[in-house]
Amino acid sequence: MTASETTYASFRTLKIPAQVTCLAAGGAGQLTVGSDDGSVRIYDLSTLKVVKAIRGLASVSSVVWQPQNASQPDCLWLASGRSVVAFTMDTDKMILTMSDAHLKLEVGSGDDDAVNELTMNKNGSQVAFCLDSGVVGVINLCNNEVSRMRNGHGTVCGSVRFVPNRPGELVSGGYNSTLLHFDILQSKLLSQDDLPPSGISIGAMAPSSGLAMSPPFILSLDISPTGVLAAGTADGRIYVGTSGEAGAGGGRQNRRRKWEGLRSDGRILQEVAQGPVTALAFTSPRELLTCTLLGSVASHEICGPVSNGGQLTIRSTWNRNAGDIFKVNAMVVWFQKDGAGVIEIWEEMGTTGADLSTKINCE
Repeated sequence: MTASETTYASFRTLKIPAQVTCLAAGGAGQLTVGSDDGSVRIYDLSTLKVVKAIRGLASVSSVVWQPQNASQPDCLWLASGRSVVAFTMDTDKMILTMSDAHLKLEVGSGDDDAVNELTMNKNGSQVAFCLDSGVVGVINLCNNEVSRMRNGHGTVCGSVRFVPNRPGELVSGGYNSTLLHFDILQSKLLSQDDLPPSGISIGAMAPSSGLAMSPPFILSLDISPTGVLAAGTADGRIYVGTSGEAGAGGGRQNRRRKWEGLRSDGRILQEVAQGPVTALAFTSPRELLTCTLLGSVASHEICGPVSNGGQLTIRSTWNRNAGDIFKVNAMVVWFQKDGAGVIEIWEEMGTTGADLSTKINCE
């Protein structure tokens, strides 16, 4: 391990009554947890006590926070069934129900068209969503208007992210093994990339020699603050796209009209695990954590330029196994065999291992 590398270690486990489906970090040291029993719990991480809860919803698949502004207090947006629901936190009530919701929007087109993930843009003015039907859409929080992109995935879309520093652009990943890049204002497709099956490589790395147990469904997605994209697949690979990286090519990306992160000359698809990569999150512009279905947490570094004869690679720096797990749903979220939920909170360790600071990875 080099001096610049960071490791993490599990230091606290939080058990809850229902299976955990999603989580998000809130302000002031809080953790928001959604469950398949239709409940949401907000924990104070210093005490691990519930400070507020929501009950009586359909299964909650995603939660995101809209930061407080001059006209509105903190607002929690959540995906529940085919609806997107908002709750403001300016109330003394400890337990909220649907009757306390600030807003409810049905964005799914049918009873089985559930919302899978929500994501908030940087300034809190838009929420993007994706559906089981493959539809990708955006809610304008100024007027609560819903718009849908003209193109979709045709099957389940499970991941969606705004492109940093590009307020009008969005990327989604679907179970059709395709990444789509949209212009939000015009609701049109700007670019796309189709992931090949295991055994076929893209980028500089050799193809996998193993047998693929699953197609390369895209299960997780994140974009670094500098515009590097990473996606985790069901067959244990990571897709990385660097052509949209800010400053790449001597600042060239900053002058481009659109983000170009799906370009073929700056991408790599590399096997990093023996099972589905169900969650990933950037921890720095070129470093990310991944977690597999069975709880293998690993750190990876994206190395090398793709120009001037350089070779793009993904280097794994360390690996840890989660504790009492049955099935991983998202970063730091695990299911126990008895049906209860478990959250493992990991700490960031300095290079000496002596100084610790809390690190919650929940994107």
